[in-house]
Amino acid sequence: MHERITTALHTIAHDEDVRVLYACESGSRAWGFPSRDSDYDVRFIYVRRPEWYLSINLEHKRDVIERPISEQLDLSGWDLRKALQLLRKSNPPLLEWLNSPIVYLEAADIAAQLRALLPVYYSPVACLFHYLHMARGNYRDYLQGEIVWIKKYFYVLRPLLAIQWIEAGRGVVPVEFQVLVDTLVEDEALRQAIDQLLKRKRAGEELDREPMIPAISAFIVSELARLETASIDHRRSGADIEQLNQLFRAVLAAVW
Repeated sequence: MHERITTALHTIAHDEDVRVLYACESGSRAWGFPSRDSDYDVRFIYVRRPEWYLSINLEHKRDVIERPISEQLDLSGWDLRKALQLLRKSNPPLLEWLNSPIVYLEAADIAAQLRALLPVYYSPVACLFHYLHMARGNYRDYLQGEIVWIKKYFYVLRPLLAIQWIEAGRGVVPVEFQVLVDTLVEDEALRQAIDQLLKRKRAGEELDREPMIPAISAFIVSELARLETASIDHRRSGADIEQLNQLFRAVLAAVW
């Protein structure tokens, strides 16, 4: 599969006339709880030739490359300029890409250079609200009532634990779900319930609609209720964009 992914990335680079700077795994494989039939969610950052950015074409230029899911392979990438703009906003999906434990390709040391700018642009507030929105949405759509979509527990547990990580001042949220559990979950009943669910998912069980898991549901309800009344500082960083401009120009010069 690694060879297939590498070949697909080279094909995209040729067909689109771009350079792929970084490619990693995102989603359940990177989080550490894939099923046997989980897709490979490959996410990448690419850069086009300088003249593409200098064109006076007034039409909107697409800054995303996507390929239809085929045989468990899901490929999607962002233009470097888009990635830099999202870094300025402390975009959590981008931060997760940069810290993915599974990296397929890296050129121009781009991920390290972007991570080096995190002290300037990382916003706990922006990340917290992203994870809160994710937790609320998945709980509302899949986990209310006596019969729930069991696998969706992960898509509420992970963002809720991410919020706890942020609230504790631990910095950028780690990608691996197990790190969050090992660091933050102290309640023994909850820990056992999560461990059992992880074991089932990794074994390839369907995990469709089943009776709710009391320990996990109780934790989710309690945390969402707490966050409804939590006092959150809404101020966000107004960091200057010049360091991003400098990096953009340096990568263009180095790559092309």
